[in-house]
Amino acid sequence: MEIPHGITLLKGYSGCGKSTLLRLIAGFLTPDSGRVTVPPNSVAPSRSFHKRSLGFVFQEINLLPDATVLRNVRLACALAGIEIGAEEKEKQIRWFRRLGLEALTERKVKTLSGGQKQRAAVARAIIKDPLVLCLDEPTSGLDDANTDILKCAILEFGRQKKTVVIASHDARLDTVADTIVDLQSLVPY
Repeated sequence: MEIPHGITLLKGYSGCGKSTLLRLIAGFLTPDSGRVTVPPNSVAPSRSFHKRSLGFVFQEINLLPDATVLRNVRLACALAGIEIGAEEKEKQIRWFRRLGLEALTERKVKTLSGGQKQRAAVARAIIKDPLVLCLDEPTSGLDDANTDILKCAILEFGRQKKTVVIASHDARLDTVADTIVDLQSLVPY
């Protein structure tokens, strides 16, 4: 299976392997057979790939609850070796605005609603401008308004010759996908 640039939606029933496939792409899991290669050099996912070229949004969100939204995002940049200069600050402001987080940057994550936390997790993943963005059930539990915000951000990010892989059973995401892969049949449609 090859996942092209653009937005690929992995669909299928709960437990069919959507999250497992995302974790294989990210290199968090090792395949029992076969191999996984990722850009930029078509090699197995490595520590340097994780740090700079991968953005990952977990189902569990995994933000630091006692840190602010801004601190969570800046920590992701620091771990990727990205200097926070004027250009980087401008990019952060743009993504915070795009994700409806502009007024929440100084709030601690533990004080946010579920939808706000989800959008903050997406901001943290997108901010380092990764080559591959993996989103595991990014709209679970979100209302239509928050889902629309995420869809617009995903579309904007996906237009930049990036690879976006979304694992979801949410039919609201069908409209953002360039490719839909049904893991029940492993046939793109």
